[in-house]
Amino acid sequence: MPDTPGPVETQQSAAAKWLRFGRRTMTYFFVICFLFMLGLFLIQRWLIFPAARTIDRVPSDRPYKFPYEDVMLPVDGNFTNAWFMEVPNARGAVLFSHGNGGNISGWFEVADVFRDLGFSVLVYDYGGYGRSTGRPSEGRFYQDIRAAWKYLTEQKKIPPEKIVPVGRSIGGGPTVQLATEVTPGAIILESTFLSLPQVAQEHLYMFPVKFLVRDRFENAKKVGRIHVPIMIVHSADDTLIPIRHARRLFELANQPKTFLQISGDHNDGYITSTAEYARGLHDFLSPLFSN
Repeated sequence: MPDTPGPVETQQSAAAKWLRFGRRTMTYFFVICFLFMLGLFLIQRWLIFPAARTIDRVPSDRPYKFPYEDVMLPVDGNFTNAWFMEVPNARGAVLFSHGNGGNISGWFEVADVFRDLGFSVLVYDYGGYGRSTGRPSEGRFYQDIRAAWKYLTEQKKIPPEKIVPVGRSIGGGPTVQLATEVTPGAIILESTFLSLPQVAQEHLYMFPVKFLVRDRFENAKKVGRIHVPIMIVHSADDTLIPIRHARRLFELANQPKTFLQISGDHNDGYITSTAEYARGLHDFLSPLFSN
């Protein structure tokens, strides 16, 4: 008679099969995770900077009909497109850095608020956005805002203390960086984050993506080096960048500082809360700037 496996041998064989199955499963899992993170690493700038090339409208279009100067600012062999919407007898100038979506043609509603407050507005596009040449990156964002600052101070002869850099969402990164290098009259950060790796980690918490982010925008590490009045604007309804980012930035910022809480999600808070938004800006800026 042929030998038949006993109960102990059967149990050992089954255990070995499950062990091999477990090893294969873990191998597949780690390979899939590796490929996923590799893919994220390779396409991260495409995800972070969804640059829109098409200019849908210009400031002189209805209903705003803003007079403006269309300028191309030289940036290390490339050009940064900017629109300067001047106000007669302006109290100062806003240097506006927009979010990562769209381009300068989508920000006339914000420009209108600041113009009503008596400020000229310069809005510019990052490299790769709109008519700006080159490619977007953290380093290029910093070059873009420096070129815009140089245009205001050197070509338009606006004193630094009359300029208010305003950064929305990812635009808070270049705004914070600029304010560590120059001394404007004040700065405003709207819907801005502590750092880009932290935002990425919060949305993809199952994977260690914070170590893969190349463009970091470490605002939390820099905001304490700013020594001008600062206003931080954020909505408690923001589902992309939670308001805790703004509250922590506020804690880290130096006095004098102001916190304005609005309502609405990340991309429409300033529209949903237009009245509160405009009133908060007025209350912050009026004591600092006069004609």
